[in-house]
Amino acid sequence: MPDSEANIATADALTLLLHNQHALGAALEEITKWLAENGVGSVAANAMGAMETLDANAQAITDAIVRLRQS
Repeated sequence: MPDSEANIATADALTLLLHNQHALGAALEEITKWLAENGVGSVAANAMGAMETLDANAQAITDAIVRLRQS
């Protein structure tokens, strides 16, 4: 498989993982909202920290996808 085909395949796989990451983040956001509304603020705060990690990693994955598609 030539490098460009490998890059496309890798970028496609990363794109799917990124979509999964966004879906997990959305689900976690809903759970966090419910926790906060039901008096479990400390757990909601921990969940918010996890969402921040998802966001930071999503940006890194996006950057990698862009680099792969440009090469």
